[in-house]
Amino acid sequence: MKKYLFLIAVLFASSFAWAQSNKEEIDLMQAAFGKDKKAVVAEFVKVSPAQKDAFWKLYDEYETQRKALGKERIDLLKQYADHYFDFTPVQADEWTKKVIALGKKTDDLIISYYGKVKAVSDGIIATQFYQIENYILVNIRVQILQKVPFIQKPAK
Repeated sequence: MKKYLFLIAVLFASSFAWAQSNKEEIDLMQAAFGKDKKAVVAEFVKVSPAQKDAFWKLYDEYETQRKALGKERIDLLKQYADHYFDFTPVQADEWTKKVIALGKKTDDLIISYYGKVKAVSDGIIATQFYQIENYILVNIRVQILQKVPFIQKPAK
């Protein structure tokens, strides 16, 4: 029953996903860490005053791209909720391939910005960036996976 109530909530919330994906991401961040993402990153990544401007400029660039991927994640969750009761095997396969591709794009984005951060700072700062971004990403993924019911074969 709990998973069906969640599914109904996801269906309702996802109808507004195009307008609220950033808000939903913020809500997930605050639920996981009790503060906004930039504050979490600032606590963990210790940039020197000389590196500060270059790092945060890159970080803002990164966040713009990451948020676009976050919207894709919300859209995929909406598709899942919309078709939960009637996914065909072909649709489920197509949806899963999109999820896998999105995960790879997200990982590739973090890797790309690891290199960019390293170029304007050093290996420690770049590693801190990589670690905190992966930590946050994994926690968000776990929250989503804990709340989304496993797909079932449609009733015949």
